[in-house]
Amino acid sequence: MRRTRNQGLRNPFSDAAPRPTSDIDVSVPTHFRCPILLDLMKDPVTLSTGITYDRHSIETWLDSGSTPTCPVTNLPLDSLDLIPNHTIRRMIQDWCVKNRSLGIERIPTPRVPVTGTDASELLARASEAAARGDREQCRDLAEKVRALAKESERNRRCFVARGAGPSLARAFAACADEAVLSALALMLPLDESARAEIKNPSSMKRLAWMARHGDLSGRLNAVRVIKDVVSSDKASAASAAGIEGLAEALVEIIREPISPQTTKASLITVFFLAASNEAAVLKFVRLGVVGAVLEALGEAERGVCEKSLAVLDGLAETEAGRRAFYEHELAVPALVKKMLRVSDAATEYAVSTLWKLCKGKREEEKYMVGALQVGAFQKLLLLLQVGCGETTKERASELLKMLNAYRGREECIDSMDFKYLKRPF
Repeated sequence: MRRTRNQGLRNPFSDAAPRPTSDIDVSVPTHFRCPILLDLMKDPVTLSTGITYDRHSIETWLDSGSTPTCPVTNLPLDSLDLIPNHTIRRMIQDWCVKNRSLGIERIPTPRVPVTGTDASELLARASEAAARGDREQCRDLAEKVRALAKESERNRRCFVARGAGPSLARAFAACADEAVLSALALMLPLDESARAEIKNPSSMKRLAWMARHGDLSGRLNAVRVIKDVVSSDKASAASAAGIEGLAEALVEIIREPISPQTTKASLITVFFLAASNEAAVLKFVRLGVVGAVLEALGEAERGVCEKSLAVLDGLAETEAGRRAFYEHELAVPALVKKMLRVSDAATEYAVSTLWKLCKGKREEEKYMVGALQVGAFQKLLLLLQVGCGETTKERASELLKMLNAYRGREECIDSMDFKYLKRPF
């Protein structure tokens, strides 16, 4: 059987990178091919039936079926153990070396995956170290767990299945070290047991401190873990909203971004905290969250834009949030600019927020005039023409009726009236 190396299509079953193209035909021995993909095996393993497969292929096969069977023999498997076939691997490596002149690269010796026993032992030792208050050993063991989990998704899943979330959450509660936090962040999303461990007040206070004062990776990991906790249920969000320094850390990250991933995690966390109770909204408003999020919109990437607009829409639900909008001159231009420019979700949030603001009695005229001057009427008409969700359609129609009453006024002569704004829209 012959295989042409310049094939252009990639098998969607495999996540391996495509091989370099070549005009030379290379004959791959049949017994070096995985029976599933008919591709050269990189990590040959043997099932209890005696058939050898590439590890990634057979693991994907076993994960996709309810009853584990051998793909070649179709027989049920007595054991799910995958035994490394070192003999075949060495033969494949020797063959690669002999054919190096034909563009064949030698397959590296694969790392031995973590076994369930190894994972359980490491986690048990980490729990024991935490119980003793041995900070140094907690850190060392957490670093080992993290290194192994980063080697492959298989290893990470193995640790999760053996209770890594609760174990590392207990270790963090005992020593609050960034190395433990880094390992814990790899296990996201956490299960209920792990969340119950991490959302105790002392751990949450430490996470809030790290979100504000840690190094770059520490701040990201802290916010990601907090986001996982507060997004799980409203009670958890309400409890976290009272953690000292958390709101300050989140607004600071939004105002002075360190990475898109950290900003998105912070915005999601703000969304759930603000939705949990009015006291949280008042706190965020006092910290200037509306202005910070409006500034973050600017030319931000799609994910940041969508989450920023979701936060603004949530804040506009409350009287305190709307007052903060009314005091900010960039609010209407920012919302109108993002309509029809980012995504359907972003447009829906922008329309919803503008609708809530324009429904306010005290500042209605100011917002109507401002919206007209930056082209809201034309954008809303276009939105109805191209189509949108039913709720957005209703709100856009209502906005058009409200705006129509202010068209033709002297105040609406030219969008250049907004040339004094700090940021051009």
